[in-house]
Order: sequence, then C-alpha cells, then structure tokens
Amino acid sequence: MNFYALVLLISLAIGVALGFLVQLDAGYVRVSWLNWLLETNVWIALALLIGFYFALHYLFRTLSTTLAVRAGWRQWRKKRKYSRAQQNTIRGLLHYAEGNWKQAQKFLSGSAEQSDTPLINYLASAQAANELGNEKESDLFLKKAFDNTPGGDVAIGVTQAQLQLARGQLEQCLSTLLNLRKKTPHHPFVLKLLQQVYTRLNDWQKMSEILPELRKYKVLKDDEVEKLELETWLNLLRHACDEALRGRKGDFNSEPLNAIWDRMPANLRKNPHVIYAYASQLMRLGASGQAETLLRKALKQHWSDILIDLYGQIAGANVAEQLLAAEHWLKERPNDAGLLLALGRLCLRNERWSKAKEYFEASLKLKRRRETYYELARLLAAMDQPQASNDYFIQALQDSAKLPDLPSPKSQRRSA
Repeated sequence: MNFYALVLLISLAIGVALGFLVQLDAGYVRVSWLNWLLETNVWIALALLIGFYFALHYLFRTLSTTLAVRAGWRQWRKKRKYSRAQQNTIRGLLHYAEGNWKQAQKFLSGSAEQSDTPLINYLASAQAANELGNEKESDLFLKKAFDNTPGGDVAIGVTQAQLQLARGQLEQCLSTLLNLRKKTPHHPFVLKLLQQVYTRLNDWQKMSEILPELRKYKVLKDDEVEKLELETWLNLLRHACDEALRGRKGDFNSEPLNAIWDRMPANLRKNPHVIYAYASQLMRLGASGQAETLLRKALKQHWSDILIDLYGQIAGANVAEQLLAAEHWLKERPNDAGLLLALGRLCLRNERWSKAKEYFEASLKLKRRRETYYELARLLAAMDQPQASNDYFIQALQDSAKLPDLPSPKSQRRSA
C-alpha cells in the first residue's frame, strides 16, 4: 500500500467517524454579543472556528510578506544610495588628486550625506572650492563638516587654518592655530603651520618659543630646524638693533641686543655667522669696543675668515692693541690672505701707511680679492702715486668682470 492510498483511507475513516458523531448528537451553540445573536450546532461552530483560524493565519502571512517586501525594498534603496555615494566619493577623490577641482567638489559634496565618511567629503570639498576661488562656499562646507561630524574639531580646524594660510589671512590663521594649540598642544602639523605663519608675519620672538617643540616632535628635518634656528636668532638680533636705533636718544643702548645674545642657545653663540651678526649690530649701535672684544675672543678660540675680515674693519677702544693682537696671529698664520688684509686696514687706523701697503701687497700675492685691490689703490692715490693706483683699480675691475684676453693698442705697440 503506497502513501497516498494510506492517506485516502485515513481520511475516509475520519469522515465516517464525523458523520456518525453528527447523527448521534448535533449539539447546540448560542453566541450573543450586543445586538447580535448566533445560534448553530456544535459541528458548524467548530467548522467556523477552524475556518477563522486559517483565515487569520493566511492574513498574518500575507501582511508579513508585504512588510518584508517593503523593508527589503527600503533596504535595497538604502544600499543602492550608499553604493552610489561610495562610488561618487571615490570619483571625487580621484578628481581631487588630479586637481580637477570643479568635478571633485561636485562628486564629493553631492555624496557627503550618504557617505560613511562625511568629514572627508566636506573637508575635501572645502579645499576644492577654495582652489576655485569660492571662499564663501568653502567656509560653508567647513560649517557642514562641523555640524555633521562631532569630534572632528581638530581635523576641521587644521583644514581651516590651511585654507586661511593659502588665502593670506595670516591673523585669522594664527587665531585658528592658537585655538587648536589649546586642544592639542603638541600636534606636529599645527606646529608646522604655526612655523609658516610666524615666518610670514616675521614674528621671530614667537618663532623662538616654538623652536624646541619643532625639534622635539620632529616636525622638521634636523637640518631644516638648524637653518630655521639660525634664521630666527639672526633676525632677532637685527630687530633688536633696529628697535634700539629707532628709540635712540643720545648714547647708544645695546642692552636689548645683549639680552637677545644672552638668551641664545650656547651652540649658536659659537657659530661664526651669529658672532658676525652680533658684532655687526653692535657696530651699528656704536659699541665697536664691545664688538672688537667679542671678535678677538672668538678668533682666539676658533679661527674664521669672515670674523677676521670684520675685525679689520672695526675701530676698537685701543687700535694699537688691536693691531698688536692681529700681528700676533700672523706668526701662526703667515700665509692667510684675509689676515693680511685686516692687518693692512688696522695699519691705516694706526697711520702706518708704508706697513699697510706691504700688508695689502702681500695679501694680493696670496689671493686676488677685489677689496684688497681697492684698499691698495685708494692708499696709493693718497700717497700721490696715481698711476699705480689706477693700475690696481683697473686690475680690480678686470678681475671682477672676468674680461677675456683680447688685443689692445698697448699690446700692439709692444709687438711692433
């Protein structure tokens, strides 16, 4: 007997049993509710209940299926929008990398709300708009970034500072960066932007305050920090001298300049270029005696061509002692052209004309320098030797102009 025959047999048995029960006793059911009255037998009531059960079951299944379809539709649309937003974000970033600012702004801003990286979309849109010269639109994107991405204050602030710096809004940029410094005191990129702003504002005092942090947090390469440090302190020396000269009444006041020197890192106070700058500024303020003492001490410790050149130009408190100090160095450096030039100049200050001439000529034999030619030519002119003086002037001009060796009337007469 197969399965279907068995099912049929069982169904017939159940039908016969039900028919017998209905004949045996139909029963009675009476239901009353408000003004409604329902009277029937038990078997019909049972059939109605079973039918009602299946109707409710079908209804719930239909509703569930409908709601599932709608939810699926919404989910599909959401996924589609998300996918499109991601694709447009990628396209926008590619345009941004290529410098196609208009297309970059279009795709990035249009997909920002559906993107899972709205901060990146808005910030890149702000930069693209700024590149297009749309500053108001750029600021609007920054505001949207702030409103839509809590916790992105630092990233938004850094971008805003970059845009302000690019626009030349230095004061606004500085204000933005100082606010960021309160939130992230040692942020490397904030420090780098501050360095750029202070450089453009020529605020060397503030620059000197952040130099240790620039070095500590590796914001710049070591050689870049050293170069910036040198530039900073040289400018501080010059500005201090300028301020002293502007406020000068009668005697010089080198205290502000000396204060800068005292604050300077020890390694820089040994740098010949820094010593040269400090001595030069002292000379501007009339403190030549202090400058001469500084240079003499520095030259004893570390010889420098630029310092000996400046030493020969200074009139110290005692020019005779100054000449003796330089002549003492000559014993150790007899073939130093720069020292011989300085000695010639110091001899002029001591009115030792012949000795000055000897030093200048000795210097020229070692090194042909325009300054030495001019000094010797000027001295010979004052010593009533115009022809020799003119020859040295001409030689200086020829050397500086690097004229080619060409025939002249004088050379033609000699060959004849």
